Amino acid sequence: MAMFDLTLIWALIIGFGVIMYVLMDGFDLGVGILFPFAPDEESRDLMMNSVAPVWDGNETWLVLGGAGLLGAFPLVYSVFLPALYIGVFLMLAGLIFRGIAFEFRFKSHRNRRWWNRAFCWGSAVASFAQGVVVGAYIQGFAVEDFVYVGGPLDWLTPFSVLTGLGLMAGYALLGATWLIMKTEGAVQAWAYRVAPRLLLAVLAVFAIISVWTPFVDAEVRERWFGHLHLIWVFPVLALACAALLWRAVHQRREGQPFIATLGLFVFTYLGLLVSKWPVIVPPDYTIWDAASDPGSQLFLLIGVLFVIPIVLVYTAWTYWVFRGKVRPGEGYH
Repeated sequence: MAMFDLTLIWALIIGFGVIMYVLMDGFDLGVGILFPFAPDEESRDLMMNSVAPVWDGNETWLVLGGAGLLGAFPLVYSVFLPALYIGVFLMLAGLIFRGIAFEFRFKSHRNRRWWNRAFCWGSAVASFAQGVVVGAYIQGFAVEDFVYVGGPLDWLTPFSVLTGLGLMAGYALLGATWLIMKTEGAVQAWAYRVAPRLLLAVLAVFAIISVWTPFVDAEVRERWFGHLHLIWVFPVLALACAALLWRAVHQRREGQPFIATLGLFVFTYLGLLVSKWPVIVPPDYTIWDAASDPGSQLFLLIGVLFVIPIVLVYTAWTYWVFRGKVRPGEGYH
């Protein structure tokens, strides 16, 4: 198998792993972001119970994508970690605090408010850090001879802060539509109320970033505005999903809002990928520049092709077992 083919296959696998993580961990991060705004403590119990059976399995995709990225594209690690060390550390710290809160909140009564805050702030910090990483990727990195030469805070710019806030709003929207699908009564009614507001916030950030990005990256500007291109199908489909979501919420549908939000994320993600393809370390290094030795790629690929079907099967089985509504007094804990 040629190196070109292996590298392309690995790029597709990593891309698939990233979108799976964003979709599957995004809604439980969103539930955490919404935690302080819930109607009452019983509502918070329901919110946490709705994601408790699946949240840790969702993060499997983060581990799988990170390990695959290290093995298949080591240049990405050698540039991204020095450039984004603080942001990545904040993301991992947020995920750790959120995970601890999952385990201790139900067992603590006197200090439950502190575990509520740990769950909320852990989710918010992790979401913001992920969004900042996306913004930094769009901006590009100062790289010379495959070595990062920029400063430790170059990633923190007004543009990356905006993408961080935008991803927080997007995850919160995923969380709200997840609660519409998984709960009923007061929690569901509250989720119906907040979902349209979050959608408007997401669309506002989406519009600003769309206008701002061509000024950040000249190559992206040329790709989008140089001539009419099929690339425009992705924002059109994203807006169609937004319209479907708005209509489904106002018609009090239960499953459609969540599916439409997933579609909004997928098409936005695909639009980002095709804007930068095949560059993996902006502004200059492609997936082939960053690829590891073909032998290493092939060795890792054999293991990954064995693991991914297993992960997909047990993930699907988990969601099937814990399907249906979450009600007061019921839950994984």
